[in-house]
Amino acid sequence: MGARDDALSHLRKARESLDAAGLELDMELHTAAASSAVLAGINAKDAICLQLTGRTGKAEDHRSAAPELAAAGPAGKALESTFRRLLGLKTAAQYQAGPISRTDATKAVEWATRMVDAARDVTGS
Repeated sequence: MGARDDALSHLRKARESLDAAGLELDMELHTAAASSAVLAGINAKDAICLQLTGRTGKAEDHRSAAPELAAAGPAGKALESTFRRLLGLKTAAQYQAGPISRTDATKAVEWATRMVDAARDVTGS
């Protein structure tokens, strides 16, 4: 598979995770919704970077992911702060014992929606 096919695969994963986040939020599963939103954002970032640069990093801690997105061009730079906010919930949603609030879960889904919408625009899909 080439970069374009990989970008579209990541976009499909992003959409699926975003759909799950919306359902989880509706069911008041706030931690699950935030976790799914984070996954949607990460996959959207990968789709954008692959489409615009032909590559994406695969770091475990995602610290390099926001600068990579910003370096992908104006579309990526415009999403950098949204992506950083979304990644800021990753540890709490996926690794810590405490729950995520409804407010934070709602914000996470909104941020992920922005990311997925941008990935759709960038890929033309």
